[in-house]
Amino acid sequence: MATFISVPLKKSTEVDLVKPLTKFISATYSAAEDQGEYVRAAEELNKLRKSAVGRPLDKHESSLEVLLRYYDQLCVVEPKFPFSENQLCLTFTWKDAFDKGSLFGGSVKLALASLGYERSCVLFNIGALSSQIASEQNLDSDEGLKTAAKYYQLASGAFSYIKDTVLSALNREPTMDISPDTVGTLSQIMLAQAQEVFFLKATSDKMKDAIIARLANQAADFYGDAFKQCQYKENLPKEVLPVLAAKHCIMQANAEYHQSMLAKQQKKFGEEIGRLQHATDLVKTVASRYDEYVNVKDLSDKISRALAAAKKDNDFIYHDRVPDLKDLEAIGKAALVKSTVIKVPISQKFTDLFEKMVPLAVQNSMTVYNSRKAEIVNRLIGQMREATNLSNGVLASLNLPAALEDLSGDSIPQSILEKSRAIIQQGGLQSIDQLIKDLPELLQRNREILDESVRILDEEEATDNELRNKFGQRWQRTASNDLYKPLRTEGGNARNVLDKAVQADIVVKQRYGTHREMIALLCKPEAELNAAIPSANPAKTLQGSEVVSVLRALLANVNEVKMEREKLENDIKSAQFDMTSKFLTALAQDGAINEEAISVTELDNIYGGYTQKVQQSLKIQEEILGKIQNSHQEFSTMKQSNADANQREEMLKKLAAAHDSYVELSSNLKEGTKFYNELTEILLKFQNKCSDIVFARKTERDELLKDLQQNIARQPSAPSFPAVPAYQSTPSSTATPATATSSVPTPAPRTVFVQSKPQPPARPPPPAIQAQAANNSTPPVSGAGPIPPATQPVSTPGATPSPAQGPPYPTYQGYPGCYPMPVAYNPYAYGQYNMPYMYQAPGQAPYPNVQQPQQPGYPYPQQPYYPQQ
Repeated sequence: MATFISVPLKKSTEVDLVKPLTKFISATYSAAEDQGEYVRAAEELNKLRKSAVGRPLDKHESSLEVLLRYYDQLCVVEPKFPFSENQLCLTFTWKDAFDKGSLFGGSVKLALASLGYERSCVLFNIGALSSQIASEQNLDSDEGLKTAAKYYQLASGAFSYIKDTVLSALNREPTMDISPDTVGTLSQIMLAQAQEVFFLKATSDKMKDAIIARLANQAADFYGDAFKQCQYKENLPKEVLPVLAAKHCIMQANAEYHQSMLAKQQKKFGEEIGRLQHATDLVKTVASRYDEYVNVKDLSDKISRALAAAKKDNDFIYHDRVPDLKDLEAIGKAALVKSTVIKVPISQKFTDLFEKMVPLAVQNSMTVYNSRKAEIVNRLIGQMREATNLSNGVLASLNLPAALEDLSGDSIPQSILEKSRAIIQQGGLQSIDQLIKDLPELLQRNREILDESVRILDEEEATDNELRNKFGQRWQRTASNDLYKPLRTEGGNARNVLDKAVQADIVVKQRYGTHREMIALLCKPEAELNAAIPSANPAKTLQGSEVVSVLRALLANVNEVKMEREKLENDIKSAQFDMTSKFLTALAQDGAINEEAISVTELDNIYGGYTQKVQQSLKIQEEILGKIQNSHQEFSTMKQSNADANQREEMLKKLAAAHDSYVELSSNLKEGTKFYNELTEILLKFQNKCSDIVFARKTERDELLKDLQQNIARQPSAPSFPAVPAYQSTPSSTATPATATSSVPTPAPRTVFVQSKPQPPARPPPPAIQAQAANNSTPPVSGAGPIPPATQPVSTPGATPSPAQGPPYPTYQGYPGCYPMPVAYNPYAYGQYNMPYMYQAPGQAPYPNVQQPQQPGYPYPQQPYYPQQ
């Protein structure tokens, strides 16, 4: 009786997890230590998949443990990597567990770039392997019963979880084996079998009949629900439905049997007989309809003995009235099983391979936070640098501090000499020229990478559109146009950045052309520089003036503000805060991250004080520059001016401005070079991303094309074959009237082999002479004797002769004729058959000692065939 249903495992193709995960790790994590650790974890994950999916699994708990560990790892790794069609694209292919395939088409399978699909299929295998392990247990021992009940409930929980999550995990129609209807049915079957195991445990422990009856009735109820759900599932194996029907009847019979024992204890002998009779009917139904799948002989004998004893006692002693079945009180139910809740981690030995890697939600939050932080830092530093450039411009326009140092009028001011030395030390014109020369090459390299990335996307999209137009609705996958929208947006942003960089390069080159002559002058030796600067009359009367002292003090204040500003800039750049822990805490507490609220609060705490210092520095500079302009106006009126002095002052202003422009140009060009190099790395990652997704799409396209070709091969060329002509139809000689006319459907499909001794059929009457038969037959030759009857196989009366029994072969002079070959018999075993007649060609004398036919003139005489016994 102990027949339990187990579920077959799904099979998958091999997938390389190392390469795409390593690419993502290298592109995302810069620290070499983190990269090495995560790459090793990716290799271990790939090994774990091969152990869980890439090899046949034994029906043992150790194999189930491997599956559980892999499932747990998939669940914890999913939020840490951007698994999707347009980011980290991994295509998983799984075959339908219940589809056996065909000669031409192969089995049904589905390939999806979804980790949720992989997770659902692995969980299906967990449920399937749990059912197989439970079915292998020894139910005669307590340990075996406990283990079986545990794993049936785990299998039920796994299938139930898939039912609730598979559609949201796949976002498309799954294969039949993991569809919500199928896994819901499997979950109910596993739950019913777990309840049956508890019934067997209660029976083994000899618990009270009332309890056992309730357990059995609940199991029958579970089996009935499973049977109803399974009635229209054509993809499940054919033996599932009859087994469920048989188990439903068996559990009901057990419930009635144990309830009858309870009635006997309560002196309700009529109820005892009524329940035993119902149990007997149920068992007889199983024996007559489902004996191929379930053996109920022991249960039937036990119920029959109990019924015979109860009837005997009631007939001779109690004479209690036997109630009708509808009048019997309903048996209670007791459910001791429930589906195991699937909660990660399922495995007791699970350890996260990527324990140090933060979830993707935290990574994304950190990216946005860093963007907000960079915006604030750039704004503060930009304000300070802009203020510094403004200060330098104002001082250069006033020829300060050179005007204070050039009171003699015949020597190079010390500030100009320092600026000249600084330019020469930084490489002079050659460094600027080399930086400007490198920019077009860097720009061209970035353009080529971007163009190549867009090209491969365009080619794949064109191929996808072509196949979509060709196959129409059968081309069931995400359109490349929709899938590539984020990538095209990213590519468009990169192109805009390149265009803006080109415009900035043009501005830098124009400024360089404006100041190139003065920069070249500053790069010359001191003697040539002194000769190039016009001389003027000395202004010695101003050397001890109070205004000169005030200007020098104010210039010292300006330099002090600049130094404080440089220190403040370094402090702003180096400010750090551990936001990862903040985001992890928020994710653990709330299940989500409100990045904006957390980031704004923390950034205000970190950079609020720096913002106030920057504003204070700008205010102080503004006040100092105002005082400098007032003092310089007084200084200019006191200074004796002439044409030479004006020329000298103008030259010094240009030299000071050229120095400032050189410093700014050098900084801009270095930042531009750095920008192009960093953009190259970003574009290379973008190109790798495009290449990976295009490769994955090509793989998916090939799989889909293969499946479409297999489906086309499986489809018939026409809806149905044309009607077979009458002359080609073959009569059936083995069908009996009972089997030919019976239209009563059997409750369950089964194969019954009936072995009986074949009986010779009755001699059929001679066939009527038809015009067609007369036309097809060879006309008798004049003067020839009657044609003896030829040996023919037995056929059903009224059936059309088969082509093998058609007109006799043509005869020639001296050719004795042929023996017609009986259909479906060995034509060479002549010794088996009784052939009293032989065919004789028309026009020939009859064979000697051959009995002539009793009814001459029939072109197709019939001779019955009697097989040897």
